[in-house]
Amino acid sequence: MSGNGPQRLYIGGEWVEPSGGHYEVVNPADESVVGLAPEASPAQVEEAARAAAEAFGSWSRTRPEERAAILDRAADIIQREYEPWSALAQAETGAPTGIARGMQVGVGVARFRRYAKGALEPVERGLPPQVTDAGPMGAASVLGALEVRQPVGVVTCITSYNNPWANPAGKVAPALAMGNTVVVKPAPQDPLSVFKMAEALAEAGVPAGVVNVVNGRSVEVGEAAVDSPYVDMVSFTGSTGVGQRIAEVCGRTMKRQLMELGGKGAAIVFEDVDDAGLDAAVTGIGTTFSFYSGQICTAPTRVIVHRAVYDRLIEKLTGYLGFMKVGDPAERGTVVGPVISAVHRDRVESFVELGRKEGARLAYGGERPVVGEGGRAGKGFYVAPTLLVDCTSDMRVVREEIFGPVVVVVPFDGAGGDAEEEAVRLANDSDFGLISYVWSGDPARAFRVARRLRSGGVGVNTIGRNMEAPFGGFKRSGVGRDVGSYALHAYSEVQSIVWAG
Repeated sequence: MSGNGPQRLYIGGEWVEPSGGHYEVVNPADESVVGLAPEASPAQVEEAARAAAEAFGSWSRTRPEERAAILDRAADIIQREYEPWSALAQAETGAPTGIARGMQVGVGVARFRRYAKGALEPVERGLPPQVTDAGPMGAASVLGALEVRQPVGVVTCITSYNNPWANPAGKVAPALAMGNTVVVKPAPQDPLSVFKMAEALAEAGVPAGVVNVVNGRSVEVGEAAVDSPYVDMVSFTGSTGVGQRIAEVCGRTMKRQLMELGGKGAAIVFEDVDDAGLDAAVTGIGTTFSFYSGQICTAPTRVIVHRAVYDRLIEKLTGYLGFMKVGDPAERGTVVGPVISAVHRDRVESFVELGRKEGARLAYGGERPVVGEGGRAGKGFYVAPTLLVDCTSDMRVVREEIFGPVVVVVPFDGAGGDAEEEAVRLANDSDFGLISYVWSGDPARAFRVARRLRSGGVGVNTIGRNMEAPFGGFKRSGVGRDVGSYALHAYSEVQSIVWAG
């Protein structure tokens, strides 16, 4: 076990002291110290990758039933430690209690359960035989063929800070289910939860070297986890800029990649929505403020609304914001907690100020909230939920991912097909294409528009996600697809075996 003191690294089945010492993990809600995280050296990262490579041969040949049993036991252990590990996740991330419990640790459990079943999914598929006539290549023959999914090898999993349970579980569990071994590099802001996940897997019986967790704030640690010759694939969730740099390194040795990158989700609201539909749109758009304080790539942050319902939507959304409690995430009723760090808070605030300078009108927010009482007053990295309206598509606040509780609203005009053309044009006028949304009173229209959006996913009159549907982005929002069985495919190579019948 890692113990209750300063966190150690997990390499080759052993808890190892970090070469670079430790640093403080800070609670973004009150700036207190949550714990001490390890700072690995590049040499230790290389050691972890070597351990994963050495463990790959035997793990990849393990029976699927054994892999499934280990993943199921890990889920049992996480469920057993649900309360303390939810409290840790909340302390590290600043997530409100319901988010930390249900959408962080709870989703982590669910993903281990899902891929315990996934380990048992068929990896072979027979293809129709091919009859070949006699000719220059030889006698007539009947050739059979088998499609086989094989594990890729050693996978480096670089995870995001907004969800230290669901995100790494969504990488580690399907990778292990397919017979890969992993090196996990958590986000440096909140890595302690990921080491708890390693504890659960170790207790569940995962063999030494199959799972390794390294950590560090230095760029060299991340580079070592990507560039190691022992690594066959990199799975990354984070910003598009970092993803591009990782892709460049992967390209030198043709490493496989799964990239879940930035988003600037377009939410189209047509004039044909009724009151209930408009309320649903407002509630959906409002999740930008309430989920992870806007630190989520799937958020509907870029609202494209028809002029006929423009004023009503802004009025309703402003009213909705008025009931959102900003405060200590551990207090009952808090909806919007802090963002992850002071640096990120300042970045989000600078975007709000930029929007005002660009000509956007501030309809709500804009002032830094003061949370706490007495000596705690003013502590924490809080950003007020902010609504910028009367925006245009050339503004930076409309084009760039802010990753905070900020929504921008762009009006459009037209009737019938002309309105659809304009809405689609504005929605697709983006470097990103992760998830977009359409609200319309006409389902046929909504589906027609959805198919024209250059996004990996589209929600029609909902922000809900089907967790068996493929997840990933168009354009600069990513490469590849995961979730459900698509994650198993992402962590596998396809092999063809052909024989003469």
